Amino acid sequence: MPEITRFYGIIIKIFLTREHNPPHFHAVYGEYNGTFEISTLKMIEGDLPPKA
Repeated sequence: MPEITRFYGIIIKIFLTREHNPPHFHAVYGEYNGTFEISTLKMIEGDLPPKA
């Protein structure tokens, strides 16, 4: 998965394909991970702390 950006210790990764619906991106913060729907920015999976 290509890395898009990195800030405040958070890494944003995205894999653009039609096979993975809904369109989403991944955020990694240390040992935490979160998957966010692009259209709503709601976390659809993961355990990122509120600080991240």
